[in-house]
Amino acid sequence: MIGYDAATAASFAPWDAADAAVGRVVRVDRGVASVLTEQGPVRASWGAPVLQRVAHDPTEAPCAGDWCVVRTWPDHRVTVEHVLPRRTAVVRSTAGKAAEGQVVCANVDLVGVVVALHPLPAESRIERLLAMAWQSGARPVLLLTKADLVADGDEVADDVRRLAPDVEVIQVSSRTGLGLDRVRELVDGHATLALVGTSGHGKSSLTNALVGAEVLPTREIRDDGRGRHTSVRRELVLLPGGGAVIDTPGLRSLGMFEAEEGIAHTFADIDALAARCRFDDCAHRSEPGCQVLAALADGTLPQRRWESYVQLTKETAAMAARRHVRRQRKRKDRG
Repeated sequence: MIGYDAATAASFAPWDAADAAVGRVVRVDRGVASVLTEQGPVRASWGAPVLQRVAHDPTEAPCAGDWCVVRTWPDHRVTVEHVLPRRTAVVRSTAGKAAEGQVVCANVDLVGVVVALHPLPAESRIERLLAMAWQSGARPVLLLTKADLVADGDEVADDVRRLAPDVEVIQVSSRTGLGLDRVRELVDGHATLALVGTSGHGKSSLTNALVGAEVLPTREIRDDGRGRHTSVRRELVLLPGGGAVIDTPGLRSLGMFEAEEGIAHTFADIDALAARCRFDDCAHRSEPGCQVLAALADGTLPQRRWESYVQLTKETAAMAARRHVRRQRKRKDRG
């Protein structure tokens, strides 16, 4: 099974039994998971242990990419009894004020940030997606899709590389095949690649191109650059040459959830400037010796990038504050 390793085997060992098997979640449909086991695919509902954990913490719900323990009962029911520890997890905040996280997918080796070259990519959106990708614990890679529709792909790719010097940037075309060989090299027959991004930017088309068949429906991006939802669920797709891709629904809104480390990776240049400020507690407003303000003044730090950093930092802090209040209320309710 793709991604099964010694650590996963060790996690499963305490649960190993005649009526139990380890499997990987392919997709989830309203509380029922499609799970791939060594004996083949099975459909499994949530067992009591999973239901109890999810009631306490929604991020404990099984999702695409999870390794889990499935149990077959005497009446032939199959249930997911336990979710094994996750190596990596792509997490976003839920909509509204619930201050909860939603796991998009788990146990991926690479997070492909998918951004269409047409219309011109929004840099702040790329930074937001990169922060989520870095936070997951997996390796980010930027996939600039629809390269066959533009003539300035190389120039745009160079601009994006300046935003993320530590991230590989690949121009991709599902129609011409540009960049597909490099993506296959990254998967390397055994890795799992998650595709995240806005609706209509080519995630499902890229998955189909890597598979070599139309396994997922696709729709074109709208003229205004906003996407139309095609994928409505997260789905793990096995590749013919080995490895797997997890296609995810388009992220129209992407709230930050526990993204401090991801923001630090994405804006390493700003953190480096802040480390050189005269005062350790510099707020970068009007303090003397502030290297951030100096970089803004001489143009080496673009105002747009600084504003993007401030926005993501504020969102993360606000989410942390709401989670703190929510935990306090739960403790008070339990008495």
